[in-house]
Amino acid sequence: MTPRIIQSKSILIVGLKDVLTFMTNGQGTGALARRFMPKRHQILNQVSDQKFSIQIYDQFDYNKISPKTEYIKWVGVEVSGFLNVPEGLETLKMESGKYAVFNYKGKPEGFLSAWQFIHENWLPSSGFTLDDRPHFEKLPEDYHPTNLEVEEEIWVPIV
Repeated sequence: MTPRIIQSKSILIVGLKDVLTFMTNGQGTGALARRFMPKRHQILNQVSDQKFSIQIYDQFDYNKISPKTEYIKWVGVEVSGFLNVPEGLETLKMESGKYAVFNYKGKPEGFLSAWQFIHENWLPSSGFTLDDRPHFEKLPEDYHPTNLEVEEEIWVPIV
């Protein structure tokens, strides 16, 4: 897996959030998505049809995470501004910065192996270090975790 290195502009998100752990990620993300998706079409100023799955860690350190490590999980879409945010949804501004962007294509259950490769192999040998900004995945319109094969972009904040 070879990433593209991208200098991202600030990204504005409208969506829902919750506090999850690595142990509750699958069930918790599914619950957030089921609450968010019916409201998604009420958001008038969407930038694209991609969905975002965002993780905000408190000083992420791959070597110190455990199944009980907590983080804030967001499910949402990118918007051009925060005007007319539908009731019940929240806003997030992700600051600009450099990202390593990996294209993942495969079985949904293979995502964990790709994520581990990025943190165990690519990052230590890349010359980059993690930045303390949100990590996220961009998911296409037709993404669904029950698909036999999925495509997504994995965005890892770096400096």
